[in-house]
Amino acid sequence: MGNIKVCAREGDNSGHVVAGSPAADLRSRFNPDGSQLRRLQLRMLDILLEIDRICQKHHIRYWLSSGTLIGALRHGGFIPWDDDLDIEMMREDYLKLMKVLPDELPDWLALQNSDTDPHYFFFYAKIRDRRSKMHENTNYDRIWKEQGIYIDIFPMEKHPIGLHKLTEKTVGHMYKIWRTSTDDAKSIKQVRRIFDFNDQFLFPLLRVLCRLLPNKVITSGMGIPYHNPRFEDEIFPLTTHEFEGHELPVPANADAHLRHIYGNYMQLPDLDKLAPHVAKLEMDEDL
Repeated sequence: MGNIKVCAREGDNSGHVVAGSPAADLRSRFNPDGSQLRRLQLRMLDILLEIDRICQKHHIRYWLSSGTLIGALRHGGFIPWDDDLDIEMMREDYLKLMKVLPDELPDWLALQNSDTDPHYFFFYAKIRDRRSKMHENTNYDRIWKEQGIYIDIFPMEKHPIGLHKLTEKTVGHMYKIWRTSTDDAKSIKQVRRIFDFNDQFLFPLLRVLCRLLPNKVITSGMGIPYHNPRFEDEIFPLTTHEFEGHELPVPANADAHLRHIYGNYMQLPDLDKLAPHVAKLEMDEDL
């Protein structure tokens, strides 16, 4: 973890949150035990632990990322107000995972990617909980077969940031069609054409080109609309950090990794201006 010493949570020697501490105040405000958000977080944790089991079995490398990684270092678990969970892995590991998941996932989980869900047009996968139903504020999920609680799995690749930004532009029109369409049947056909062109022709061609270009920067897989640079020596070899009472994979120098992306990630945001992802949620006991 570099030289940073992070106190994961304010508590006694047992690791329990102490009443009246800043950590307890955040939990009380945003995700107290039994609240819908806390139930959502624990269900995402269940999914993550299944993925961790499968990855360990098949020697697949992954790491906590984005807000999930911030939560691990700053809070020892979820950011109290966070309603999503992200992991990343190199593309070769991602492709291996996509092959083994259909045979490894328990019945209560579903793999969602462009192969398993005909109207899912993202270039990364989700693992969905079949015992729940949720809708996000983006409303992209209105046409998807799987709509349960999920975690995101992002493939990462080595390629120039400029080239990655080009792939963002080649898929950008998909999102505009998706957001603004009043005719889902028509928009599905339009989006499918754009997706297939990129997935089957343009991106494979660009990957061949990338093998000819020396590049040390790691960023999101082609077509994924995030292009913050990552660096191999900050990620590998992976280590672990506590997340909700479990030791889970994180980048070798998670502090430097996060500071390159977010700056001072230890600083809390304006707690009065938080934007949730989830618009509506039903869990098995509610359905």
